[in-house]
Order: sequence, then C-alpha cells, then structure tokens
Amino acid sequence: MLSYIRPALVTVFAFTLALGLAYPLALTGLGQILFSDAANGSLIRQGAVIVGSDLIGQEFAEPGYFHPRPSATDTPYDAMASSGSNLGPLSIKLKERMASDIQKRAAGDVVPADAVMASASGLDPHISLENALSQVSRVAAARGIDEQSVSDLVRATTEKPLWIIGETHVNVLQLNLAIDKLTQG
Repeated sequence: MLSYIRPALVTVFAFTLALGLAYPLALTGLGQILFSDAANGSLIRQGAVIVGSDLIGQEFAEPGYFHPRPSATDTPYDAMASSGSNLGPLSIKLKERMASDIQKRAAGDVVPADAVMASASGLDPHISLENALSQVSRVAAARGIDEQSVSDLVRATTEKPLWIIGETHVNVLQLNLAIDKLTQG
C-alpha cells in the first residue's frame, strides 16, 4: 500500500511546487521585466505623486474638466467593485439614469452614446472622440480659453486604433492633466 501512496504524494508535492510556486513566480518575474509599467498598474505620476492609472477611470464632475462615461459601480470607479450594472434595455432604472444624464447636457445637443452608457466593467478610462469634442465648449468656457485650443488639445491626446483593432478614443485623465497644464503654463 505504501508503494502506491509514496509516488502519489511525491507527484502531488512536485506539481504543487512547479505549478503552484515556480510557474507563478516565473510569470510574475517576466511580467516585471518585460512589462513593468503594465504589471504595476500603469500608474500616472506627477512628480512623486500618483494621480491615477491609465487603465481605470476617475470621476470628474467640475465644469472645467472633461467628464468620463458613467460608472456602473456603486461607488463611481471603484476598482474593487468592477462589474456591469446588469440593467437590461427594458430596465426603468437604466432609462431614468440615462434620461437624467441626457438632461444634464445642453438642450439640442447630440449626445454620444458613451456619454450616457457605462462600460461593461464600469471602470473604462476612455471616451470616444465625439464625446470629448461635445464637451469642448463647456470646458473652454469654464477655463476661460478659446474653444480651438481645447479642441486642438483633444485631438492631440486622441489615441488611434492599432491598425484595424479598436476605435479612436481619448483617455479622460490624460486629457484633464493636459488641460490643467495648458491653463497653468
């Protein structure tokens, strides 16, 4: 009986060491060497201060800042609560929230879909170029600068798709940091 148990225990122990310890440590090490910025959260710093992440959205409500798409998390942009709202197209709660978001926009404006619809994770840091351009007049008026300068800044911070994969989008935090730099400098 012992001749059957010993090889089984040795095999379990060996695979536990290989797959439970060595493999995760090797991948973590490779991630740190090859993709250290992404492996550490793609943090955005201003000097020594961390102001956010390139991967997780933040809430901006002041008129002088570009606003992100709505967050589906209970506490806006809480990475620990990442999830969709699971509200379907017939949901009264979703319709009321979207109507409220549309009403916040100036009357007569065309409202981009991502201005009123949350992303699947509820943490998306990007908005469409159309959404960003629709906010230019509000931001320019609040900052006291001309709309063309703000529009040029939006276009300068626009991220293009990789060949045919993805869509043109703008990282809201990067854009707001750029607008702060423009108005302070």
